Amino acid sequence: MTPNRLSQLSVLPFATILVVFTGLPLLMVVLLSFWTFDGLQYQADFTVANFVAVFTSWTTWRIFANTLRYAAITWAITLVLGFTVSFYLVFHVRNLKLQIGLFLLCTIPFWTSTVIRMISWIPFLGREGLFNTGLMHLGLIHQPLEFLLFSDFAVILTYVNLFTLFMIVPIFNAMAKIDKSVIEAALDAGATGFQILRTVIIPLSRTGIALGTIFVVTLVMGDFFVVRVMSGGQSSTVVSAMKNNIDQMYYPQAAAMAVLLIAVVLGMVAAILRVVDVRAELAK
Repeated sequence: MTPNRLSQLSVLPFATILVVFTGLPLLMVVLLSFWTFDGLQYQADFTVANFVAVFTSWTTWRIFANTLRYAAITWAITLVLGFTVSFYLVFHVRNLKLQIGLFLLCTIPFWTSTVIRMISWIPFLGREGLFNTGLMHLGLIHQPLEFLLFSDFAVILTYVNLFTLFMIVPIFNAMAKIDKSVIEAALDAGATGFQILRTVIIPLSRTGIALGTIFVVTLVMGDFFVVRVMSGGQSSTVVSAMKNNIDQMYYPQAAAMAVLLIAVVLGMVAAILRVVDVRAELAK
């Protein structure tokens, strides 16, 4: 048996698992998106009526825009936080043990359930919560701040809290691989700190930025629980709209929205991978 054939056989079990547990369910979703449902029974008819209904609905465009807005804002905030934390750990913490300890400190929130970390914001941000109470006792405000809870602010704050680590880890990993002699050479050549950041550190960290972007964007766009709870039902995303259709047993319409959401996410990921060749960078 040739080495090439042996290598192909070695990946066969993983390929089979991928096809069975990922490929087939996605295929079923795509097929279901072309079915019809009249409120009583499903018909396995090949029709694009579900996609036409999605594209011609102003509500659908609005929730897609809302989903992209949540993803963009969360991505921008987590990128700044993730880059700053990684930069500090890699270039300012000289002791390796302290560096590892501080990095592990970032993972402490993941020792608890995601649901608990999300719900814990409610008593903190509520009208009678710790934050409003503290500000009122200090005399900084005279009545509770209404926008802190059950609002877009609460949704984005929760997303940032939940997903920042997914930006820190890949950026930290990319920065840790930067050869310090390159930075020393730039300093010897008279480059300023900002020039080194712009021309050396950021370009050499682009793989981590790209991976972190993929993680954060896909997690935000695939979520509905945070939006439902933290917005108090006042806002919606594509996945929450899909959940409403599923609750009403309108599975074909939900499948059509799922197919479009997958297409949008894959398009965004493909655009990122065209800008940054992640596979080539990781192979170095």
